[in-house]
Amino acid sequence: MSWHRGRTPALFLLGAAILLAVAGALDPSGLGKSFLLQEECARMANENHRLQLENNRLANEARALLSDPKARERAAREELRFIRAGEVIYRLEASPGGAP
Repeated sequence: MSWHRGRTPALFLLGAAILLAVAGALDPSGLGKSFLLQEECARMANENHRLQLENNRLANEARALLSDPKARERAAREELRFIRAGEVIYRLEASPGGAP
C-alpha cells in the first residue's frame, strides 16, 4: 500500500502537467498564437533587412549625387530626361498592333 501512496502524487502531477499542456495548446492566446507571432517576427526581420539594404543603396546614391558630376548627369538624363545642347533625341514608338 505504501507503493500506491507514493505513486498517486506523481500521477496527479503528471496528469496536471498534461492537462495544462493541452489547455495551453488549445487556448487562443497560447501556443498557437506564439507560433504565429514567431512567424510574424521572422517576416518583419526579413522586411527590415530588405529595407536596410534599400536605405544603404539610397544613401550611396545620395552621396554620389552630392560629390560626383557624372552621377548628377546620369540622374538628370534618366530621371528628368534632360539633354545636352545640340543633342537630338529620336523616340521610337511601337505601333498599336505590335508590329513595327
